[in-house]
Amino acid sequence: MYKQTPSTTQQPLRVGLMGYGKAGQAVANVLMEDPRCNLQWVARKHVPELARLEGKNIPFTPSDQDWGAWLDQHPVDAIVDFSHPDAVYQYGAAMAERGIMLVSANSAHQSEHLEFMAKLGQQTQVLCSPNITLGINFLILAAKLLRNIAPFADVAILEQHFKHKEEISGTARRIAETLSVEQDQITSLRLGGIVGHHEVIFGFPYQTVRLIHNSIKREAFGTGAVFALHELETCPPGLYNFDELLERRMRQSLLQSASPGDTPPLA
Repeated sequence: MYKQTPSTTQQPLRVGLMGYGKAGQAVANVLMEDPRCNLQWVARKHVPELARLEGKNIPFTPSDQDWGAWLDQHPVDAIVDFSHPDAVYQYGAAMAERGIMLVSANSAHQSEHLEFMAKLGQQTQVLCSPNITLGINFLILAAKLLRNIAPFADVAILEQHFKHKEEISGTARRIAETLSVEQDQITSLRLGGIVGHHEVIFGFPYQTVRLIHNSIKREAFGTGAVFALHELETCPPGLYNFDELLERRMRQSLLQSASPGDTPPLA
């Protein structure tokens, strides 16, 4: 069901996309441009008969349908979900039964969604992340490392988004949880059309450290999703978060750059 070492002649991944809002449209652009992926279809709520992606021979399909039949007729290797958190209940079982990978990027997942996806992970590779951008997950990894080095430092989190975003950023909540910081230490600003700004501030007695990530365009979600898909390919079935995939890649990179005999082989 999975490969430990991807082939250099590997065919592009066939991908189905759930959701076609602003983020979904940006992700579709990346999936169509990246030669490592082949976008097969897009699922959304309201679909006119025989509708296709503009200028492309890529069909739209209703998100509420018989997913078993659809996946048999339009097979994919992976599903990328930028739709509503409850959508996974519609397609999840049919997806897992066919060994299809899942990258789910939604900031509003609740514990029941995670429990359901953990069950899906018994059959296939599943990644769930409230923010799928590579940069923000590297920020989280760096912040966690600094927190371990200097647990005495004061920590505050700042997040900024477009003015119509009502809830606290799921990414900011995840950063707070990772760093064992109370949510009242998160400052939220809603201004204009900001795509996404996250900042972690470490206050030391004689210095400060600021780790900052800005999402400039929503296509960043697409590049993160593609990274996640190709990392998942080499993993056994299970439920993963982006941290785990990134740490795994960094560990492999460090071992490859080490001199022979410096470090034991990767387990």
